[in-house]
Amino acid sequence: MIRTVISLDEDDKRWLDSTAADEGVPMTELIRRAVRLLRSRASSRRLPFDELLGATSGLWKKGDGLDYQERMRGEW
Repeated sequence: MIRTVISLDEDDKRWLDSTAADEGVPMTELIRRAVRLLRSRASSRRLPFDELLGATSGLWKKGDGLDYQERMRGEW
């Protein structure tokens, strides 16, 4: 495990100390839980690239997409 130093507001530190005491765990365990929770939320919202391609494939229904793109760029 890697050690790191973080800066917290006084109120947040007091809350962490109090919650850790109530749960009978070290404050560092609460920090680790919070990081794992944030990571799981972030990864659950993000589709892997292949799935994203599959989910968006075929959305354009107005003809040849490359032709449309070239016409739009021609207007610049």
